[in-house]
Amino acid sequence: MNNQLKVLRAMRNWSQAELADRLDVSRQAVNAIETGKYDPSLPLAFKLARLFAMPIEEIFDDGHEGHDDGR
Repeated sequence: MNNQLKVLRAMRNWSQAELADRLDVSRQAVNAIETGKYDPSLPLAFKLARLFAMPIEEIFDDGHEGHDDGR
């Protein structure tokens, strides 16, 4: 899953550790999400969306854009 987390974090001049503190997760978890090695849980994805004041789908891209008809 692609995501904009690294860009969003950099725009705020936050380190991975600072973002991790705001999310109550480890710095390693932030790194794993940024690099696509780990997908966040739904509660964590909502937390990220609230923190950045953006819809989840603007932060994370599952690669299935435009297939809302069940395909």
